[in-house]
Amino acid sequence: MSHQLVARPARPSGLVVTGGLIGTVAVAVAVNAVVAAIAHAAGASDDFQPLQLSAYAPLTVIGVLAAAAAWAIIRARSARPNRLLRTLVPVVLVVSLIPDVMVGVSASRPGTSWGAVIALMVMHVVVTAVAVPAYHRLLPLPTTQH
Repeated sequence: MSHQLVARPARPSGLVVTGGLIGTVAVAVAVNAVVAAIAHAAGASDDFQPLQLSAYAPLTVIGVLAAAAAWAIIRARSARPNRLLRTLVPVVLVVSLIPDVMVGVSASRPGTSWGAVIALMVMHVVVTAVAVPAYHRLLPLPTTQH
């Protein structure tokens, strides 16, 4: 019978986590601003409101904070948080793209084009790519040792 010891990482201070999340939000919003600028330079309409800072910045903040809360809950309560998050993160990312695809298919917003929709989808990937490594540092997961 194999016994596994679970090494619980030290809990970062609230100030460290708060500062790290503020930094994570700032980086994600900044990179999304670059994505939006590239999309506009490539021909995405200024009328496509989801590519406006006033639309994506608050949603980026909400997404980063909601995902951090979910990460913290999974970290605290799951017997195997690494395994669960390895599955959950890509699934949530793919599910988050469905509304974007629906906007593209329906062309329900002024200025909709597939270039604009793809930029919006890239923004979801950006937030994930920025946030997940930050969560690993700010809210480290336990490691299993044999």
